[in-house]
Amino acid sequence: TDYGSSLTVSLPAALQPHQPFQIIVRYTTTDGPAIWWLDPELTYGSAKPFVFTQGHSVCNRSFFPCFDTPAVKCTYSATVKAPAGIQVLMSATQSSYLEEEGIYQFYMEYPVPAYLVALVAGDLIHADIGPRSRVWAEPCLLPTAISKLSGIVERWLTAAESLYGPYIWGRYDIVFLPPSFPIVAMENPCLTFIISSILESDEFLIIDVIHEVAHSWFGNAVTNATWEEMWLSEGLATYAQRRITTETYGAAFTCLETAFRLDALHRQMKLLGEDNPVSKLQVKLEPGVNPSNLMNLFTYEKGYCFVYYLSQLCGDPRHFDSFLRAYIEKYKFTSVVAQDLLDSFLNFFPELKEQCVESKAGLEFERWLNATGPPLAEPDLSQGSSLTRPVETLFKLWTTEPLDSVAAASSVDLTKWRTFQTVLFLDRLLDGSPLPHEVIKKLSECYSSQLDSMNAEIRIRWLQIVVRNDYYPDLYKVRRFLENQMSRMYTIPLYEDLCTGTLKSFALEIFYQTQNQLHPNLRKTIQQILSQGLNPLPAIDTTAVTTDTPAMVLEDKVSEATNGAISLRDVNVSA
Repeated sequence: TDYGSSLTVSLPAALQPHQPFQIIVRYTTTDGPAIWWLDPELTYGSAKPFVFTQGHSVCNRSFFPCFDTPAVKCTYSATVKAPAGIQVLMSATQSSYLEEEGIYQFYMEYPVPAYLVALVAGDLIHADIGPRSRVWAEPCLLPTAISKLSGIVERWLTAAESLYGPYIWGRYDIVFLPPSFPIVAMENPCLTFIISSILESDEFLIIDVIHEVAHSWFGNAVTNATWEEMWLSEGLATYAQRRITTETYGAAFTCLETAFRLDALHRQMKLLGEDNPVSKLQVKLEPGVNPSNLMNLFTYEKGYCFVYYLSQLCGDPRHFDSFLRAYIEKYKFTSVVAQDLLDSFLNFFPELKEQCVESKAGLEFERWLNATGPPLAEPDLSQGSSLTRPVETLFKLWTTEPLDSVAAASSVDLTKWRTFQTVLFLDRLLDGSPLPHEVIKKLSECYSSQLDSMNAEIRIRWLQIVVRNDYYPDLYKVRRFLENQMSRMYTIPLYEDLCTGTLKSFALEIFYQTQNQLHPNLRKTIQQILSQGLNPLPAIDTTAVTTDTPAMVLEDKVSEATNGAISLRDVNVSA
């Protein structure tokens, strides 16, 4: 019922075929999955209320009446009235503001699917960072956003245009949202939404924004016609993202980021099992299932591997770039299925069609689409060995018994490493946890103080290692981290780890002390984690809670948590 119900409109019998007609639906919305209202204290500035929408994949039906399927595209216009001092933005090509009336007018002149209609309103100011780009953020965050992105977004757009043709949406603006934003980023046309928390992690910021830039071609201009083939947007966008990073940052950096993501893919594969149907590229969407539940690393990384395989069949990635430019030009502003892409590919390369590459034994296109399990082929990442080899070497030093290489391992200065090197190393330690106590003790002695000064993507992984290994000397850092985080991506994995192990009372204590700073949706999710395998948690007046209370609650109610669905703690991927 959160998503509303379908509306059937009977048309007049006298209406002629193809005769234009107009339907007016008068409606009001209540709280729904698409609309996120934030009290001032849930923003960074704590000055004014805030609201944003998140339409992907089928949430916007709770925002406005629409054909909520990616197969249907249309233009849209909107009129929004807001109090003085509240800036309103939408994913539109044109906008105007009547100050005396407090009314904003928006118009999207190109057809888009319903999920790409987006609105945000709050205490937002802007600065230009390029000839066709600006950043919007709360006043306290704007200087950081400018320093991180000024000048380089245009560089990414220019690189993308050189590969895939003109950027068709006019402006490319970015709005940084409060930490309650439920995902990392969303490719709303003309106005990318991105969580402010990512600002401190430079390399993740680069990858996340470039991925959304790539969606301007793959996903927004040409869209998957069905949610069962999300890889057509995400796999192609991931491929395009990596072509752009190769052009702007070099092949070694791209290979490092790819190795990090493919590691995560295999981690998820191990947890789900190779026969799990969600590992198919053409996954079957059962009635009543929210398509967002099918969003996983296979959509991105197995999809990427298939696209990369197609590019390798061409011999030169530049030839494949030419094909993708033609594909965009042919299908822009429409929605497609996989067969459209593959038929276009074979028609563009008739010599490959003559070789029957679509039927090559073990690598059949049909098998790529419908076989469960890992990708049938993966990219050659040897160009990244200068960055990945030190990670592999250090990991072996710490995990080879007997532990007599500590001196060599402790001489490695992680502050000199790239972020993706450090998170790749920590993820592999996470995979091997629990580690022998002597190892975790020495790791802490060598690296804990270094990691304290690094970004949240790195710190959360070290803290997960601390929790999974019950390393009590560093547990105070877990508390300190959670006391200062309001984002799903930096809270849920730690709470899941705490509740899977022996530290549930510690998790309860932190939650009762910090829950008022969390968005209600996030608060509910954490309550579900804390309640896993238990009786429902009681509502507690946190003003009366002492540090002893959670332990007393725990003593009465805790039993061993049951193993449920695969959770974020097992994936360690933020985008």
